Amino acid sequence: MTTSELLTEFRGGSKRACARLMSVVENEPDAATAILDELYPLMGRAFRIGITGPPGAGKSTLVEKLGRECRNRGRTVGIVAVDPTSPFSGGALLGDRVRMPSLFTDPGVFIRSMATRGGVGGLATRTKEVCDVLDAFGRDCIIIETVGVGQTELDIAGAAHSTVVVLVPESGDGIQTMKAGLMEIGDLFCVNKSDREGADRMVMEIETMVEMKTKTNGWVPPVVKTVATNGLAVPQSLATTLNMQQVHAVPDETISCTVDVSPVWEQKISAIRCHATQLSSSPMMNAPEQRQRLFFGAEYFVRAACRQPDLDFLGELWPM
Repeated sequence: MTTSELLTEFRGGSKRACARLMSVVENEPDAATAILDELYPLMGRAFRIGITGPPGAGKSTLVEKLGRECRNRGRTVGIVAVDPTSPFSGGALLGDRVRMPSLFTDPGVFIRSMATRGGVGGLATRTKEVCDVLDAFGRDCIIIETVGVGQTELDIAGAAHSTVVVLVPESGDGIQTMKAGLMEIGDLFCVNKSDREGADRMVMEIETMVEMKTKTNGWVPPVVKTVATNGLAVPQSLATTLNMQQVHAVPDETISCTVDVSPVWEQKISAIRCHATQLSSSPMMNAPEQRQRLFFGAEYFVRAACRQPDLDFLGELWPM
């Protein structure tokens, strides 16, 4: 089946075509660019929730319960679960979906497993692009589960609108919670398996850390105790996470990703602004189609690569 035929079936709501397009995007970089260009007008409405934390924290079970709660609220769900690739065999178990049995037969849920394939930030090298395909497929919520991470695997912060950091009562002491890295990216902290001893102490130490943290957009990351196996506090966790959707909402009710970006990306964004300004004043940019190509090319790069919603500077350069 050709890519054009797959895109036609995809637009008709075929899950099979969606899965095959994901495989192409994941495995064929050249074809992926053309596919994402075709799907770009359909993107931008899904709210992306990142679930991250150390191995064994109960992320997959929590993802299942969050997915079920989303369905109870009438939302369609896409789940991207990332598993580590073995440095010895090159294989990956892709077993996270085994912990999501209640979602297997739900027509409103699409689950995609991915191997990291050399990705070192907690995600696979093509996780963001696969999420873009799910977004274009019309999923209302996309839940991204990272591999079990340490303190510096933080790619999820640039791939999701809201990041949930899942910890357990044994995750460390007050000094551990104050360390840089993982604890800095959470929009919500879940102390899972909170029926264990030490949960209250862990919550108190995280709350102390949160009070010391610089606030972003006026948002204070809540700390919630959960027991994912029986669903305790899962609805509360989802409600808190979805509140971030209101923080990020824009007038046309689409969702723009407004996560913090690193100084490196800030420099790249500045370079894009400068370059676009120079090009717009060039004699070569007189033709309307050339200006349009520059506008949409720069917009796509900023939105997809930098996850920045501030594109007004492009519109101010020339009338469309």
